[in-house]
Amino acid sequence: MPHRLVFNAHRQVECMSFDLPALSSEQVRVRALCSLISTGTEGIVYNRLFEAGSHWDNWIRYPFYPGYSLIAEVQEVADDVTTLKIGDRVALRASHMSHQVCPAAECIIVPPGLDPAAAAWFALAKIAFMGARAATLGLGDDVLIIGAGPIGQMVTRWVRATGARSIVVADPIPERLVLACRGGATATLAKPLSESHTELNQASAGRKPRVVIDSTGNAKVFSSALAATRDRGKVVLLGDTGSPSEQRLTSDVIVRGVSVVGAHDCLNDSEWHDASIVSLFFQMVTDGRFDVGGLQSHAFAPNDCAAAYEMISTRRAETMGVLFNWHNGS
Repeated sequence: MPHRLVFNAHRQVECMSFDLPALSSEQVRVRALCSLISTGTEGIVYNRLFEAGSHWDNWIRYPFYPGYSLIAEVQEVADDVTTLKIGDRVALRASHMSHQVCPAAECIIVPPGLDPAAAAWFALAKIAFMGARAATLGLGDDVLIIGAGPIGQMVTRWVRATGARSIVVADPIPERLVLACRGGATATLAKPLSESHTELNQASAGRKPRVVIDSTGNAKVFSSALAATRDRGKVVLLGDTGSPSEQRLTSDVIVRGVSVVGAHDCLNDSEWHDASIVSLFFQMVTDGRFDVGGLQSHAFAPNDCAAAYEMISTRRAETMGVLFNWHNGS
């Protein structure tokens, strides 16, 4: 019997059975191998850490099916599907579930030999790509990334791929900074950004960063990000806060000409979209140019979902990549 995770109310999650629809034209049936928790998004939703009237408030309705990063194996294909075959491994922007019937066009093939746990980072990598792209980075740029959680780790690796001169990553958790260095950070800051002006100046050889990317989703970081940017620099808001009313502009925008741009998962265009970005990510991981090693911190059986969400809610500093393993399920 197929199963999926569901939030039925505030801080209530369970693994429930459901009926799988019959296969139709241009569809495939897949069986999940693993799915990656988006600890930021799913933590906000699970704990309802958002303001009334925010887009989060308008989005969250119960029952809510969390998750959007699933790696699965094709079990059945419709007669008119020619792009996939039984046994192919695919990436899907789908919720945490053991089985699914979906359009073949929504499946992105995972290269043979790529570990499903590594491939499961594809959705967060795609979101981070949007942030790096919004930054309009070039060779020799100086970049500050605030936050070394899952999104911060992904954006650090994309920024490295652009040929930035300095990549400074700020986060108070030392273990996260170790992983950021593995992903390309040239220097790290373990203190709050508001207390790190001297260290930031030293880390970038006296040059304030032209681009600051805030991956935290913490509204109170915004003013520090604006202050850290050089004159006429850019702040990219990549982390999506649940408390937008607490994000306050400062005089840096007017007096120093600092610009602010938002980056979001849905900002696709004809060239860069889920399929093209994820295929690039898979290619770079396979080639060894995008290091996801060491990023998985925990794995849970789907039936242990309550423990998983409790952990990311109360001990998030101990987590990085948190997976659900489905391959031993039904």
